[in-house]
Amino acid sequence: MIFAVEEINRNPFLLPNVTLGFQIYDSCRMRQRSLEGTLWMLAGKKHPAPNFRCQQNLPLVGIIGDAGSSSSIVMARVLGLYRYPQISYVSSSPLLTDRNQFPSFFRTIPNDNFQSHGLTQLLVHFGWTWVGLLIEDNDYGQQGANVLKQELANTGACIAFSENIILSRADRNALHIIRVIKNSTANAIVIFSSDAGVTPLMDEMMKHNVTGKVWIASEGWSTSTVLSVEKYSQVLTGAIGFATYSGEIPGFEEHLNSVHPSRSTDDMFVMKFWEEAFGCKWVNAEESTGLWKNSSTVCTGNEKLDKLHIDYNDVTNLRGQYNTYTAVYATAWALHDLNACSNWEHSLLNEMCADILKFKPWQILHYIKNVHFKNKGGGPEVSFNQFGEVPAQYDIINFQQNADGTLRHVRVGRYDSSATEGQTLIINTSAILWASRATQIPSSVCTKSCSPGFRKAVIEGEPLCCFLCVQCPLGEISNQTDSADCLKCPWDRWPNAQQDLCIPKSTEYLSYQDTLAVILAVICILCSLIPSAMLCLFVHNRNTPIVKANNRSLSFLLLLSLSLCFLCSLAFIGFPTPEKCLLRQVAFGIIFALCVSCILAKTIMVVIAFNATKPNSNLRKWVGPQLSYVVTICGTLIQIFICVSWLSLSPPFSQNNILTHPGTIIIECNEGSPIAFWIMLGYLGFLATVSFIVAFLARKLPDSFNEAKFITFSMLAFLSVWLSFIPAYLSTKGKYMVAMEIFAILSSSSALVFCIFSPKCYIILLRPEMNTREYLMGREKGQSN
Repeated sequence: MIFAVEEINRNPFLLPNVTLGFQIYDSCRMRQRSLEGTLWMLAGKKHPAPNFRCQQNLPLVGIIGDAGSSSSIVMARVLGLYRYPQISYVSSSPLLTDRNQFPSFFRTIPNDNFQSHGLTQLLVHFGWTWVGLLIEDNDYGQQGANVLKQELANTGACIAFSENIILSRADRNALHIIRVIKNSTANAIVIFSSDAGVTPLMDEMMKHNVTGKVWIASEGWSTSTVLSVEKYSQVLTGAIGFATYSGEIPGFEEHLNSVHPSRSTDDMFVMKFWEEAFGCKWVNAEESTGLWKNSSTVCTGNEKLDKLHIDYNDVTNLRGQYNTYTAVYATAWALHDLNACSNWEHSLLNEMCADILKFKPWQILHYIKNVHFKNKGGGPEVSFNQFGEVPAQYDIINFQQNADGTLRHVRVGRYDSSATEGQTLIINTSAILWASRATQIPSSVCTKSCSPGFRKAVIEGEPLCCFLCVQCPLGEISNQTDSADCLKCPWDRWPNAQQDLCIPKSTEYLSYQDTLAVILAVICILCSLIPSAMLCLFVHNRNTPIVKANNRSLSFLLLLSLSLCFLCSLAFIGFPTPEKCLLRQVAFGIIFALCVSCILAKTIMVVIAFNATKPNSNLRKWVGPQLSYVVTICGTLIQIFICVSWLSLSPPFSQNNILTHPGTIIIECNEGSPIAFWIMLGYLGFLATVSFIVAFLARKLPDSFNEAKFITFSMLAFLSVWLSFIPAYLSTKGKYMVAMEIFAILSSSSALVFCIFSPKCYIILLRPEMNTREYLMGREKGQSN
């Protein structure tokens, strides 16, 4: 303060022709003394005289102080009555923002609410969500901690424990605190206290070898020289904390080094300071410090302060000093603006400019409220908001060990409440050295973070920071760490293996690109050539007895329909377009109905032809191809009617099935009406059953080319295939269900081809002597005998 006043008095541009003076009063950290000193300064003498000032020609511009918030509150209640400006350089209690109670209070240090907000951002920045809290049992600790707890709750962090540092106890409640720390999993511990509360606590920490913790310091002890000595380095190395902004004061180091007993004869402390600084003793001094009474070194006055490297002349971290320097300059600039007032300026407010030697307290208060300036050493612009506060600025400091074991406070970041959003807290993480000189950020969480693909599940009775990591359900993802909920993927997407990303679902249908589909298609085409070849063979040998037997036209139609049966399987392969879905089952049903109807007609004709040979038989009129045509047409028309009704009422359609196989879109044909589908199959089964029964009854009739026994075997195989198809069809899904139906079509069609026509082809090709009328007549005679 003395340096600032002298610098201002030397400045020809600030308060020209005006000299500032000062009075210094030591409150000894006692509220009673602070109040007493305030009343002395108001009265201008060493005895309180309320409402009266003895030194009328030396007006009081303002009071700088006090340091402690409790003392400043006592002072501010009195000074606010008279509207005398008061500027504190250390008092940070949020209570002092109340302008109704403290209308003339200002400060050059941010209030603790900003510090609590900044500490919260610091904890969030490093991902420390499981935090211990040690609180000094006074207004500074309790109020700051309450705000910090609220801020942490808003971010989702949790307090692992909260313990008081009891100042009234010699050990500060250290033993209990150490037990709590050892039993807790929290590694990050915030200490909201002054160095008076922390020092005994750290002594006990060393005795109990409590290491590996990250201490987060409030500005009350973050730059304490008491805690920077070598013995605390084992515990405090790697600590990080908030410190009041450190500004530059040009010329201050020279001012400190210029102190000398010969130039400060009226300063009672200088000679004592000199003895302690240089370890010497003044020979002619009336008093000497007890520490150096037996010293053999004599103080000469030639000692040089600039040769010492002690805290006294260390100006690398001017924090409280810079705040004091700013407070003095704020008062000076306000007085300068008052002195520079023009009556024209104040005529708009119906006020007259004040005389610099006779102004009222409320007049200088007006100018302090509106002051704007920058300090000589640069730094941010100084101005007071509506609460009498400057913009909150803090340095983020890291405790790092020097070569000699002592601790130094390295600036690794800053907090600036006036910065744009996202730039409020800036930290150079690479400059931080943690405990044991580690560079990796320590962890302090109750539960390790849930990786993407998992969500947090609350554990009953535990804080929110203690949770279980539960994998997301099927069809859901979480793409963030510590996600509270999982998100459903859209219908056409499915989670990847890690369940942190929705990817397009795979599509499934019996495609021609599948090996299975290619094999089935080749078999279909090859099998369709067999009845086609048989048809050509039969047409070539159409006049032979074996072809003419049992209606050769019906045989031709049956072979043609069997060839179509094989080919209709191809409609089930490939992308299920709406047209395919509409026609494939219908085509299959009608063609198979035609096929089985032909077989039924053949069987009926065998029975009628045999019975018509009996004397006086009424069945002779039914002998002829007309009956077989009628049976074939009627059997087919009924199936056509079923299929047309199906297409009219509930036709099949193409659909994307997302329910059968999670993660896969099965592109399939929905049959529309399952009842109609099973009616169609049931009708085929009915025709086949009737054919089987009739053929079974006619299997032993005497006929050289009797087909009944072959039809019996073919219908037995046909029915066996389709009865086996039903459970297999119902138990499979997707492309394998389609493949199962194709297999059933191929199997049943092959049974008909080989059971009915292969014996005839054998005779035509390999036993032509059996395919003559003479052989036929001879065999019929043998059967009749």
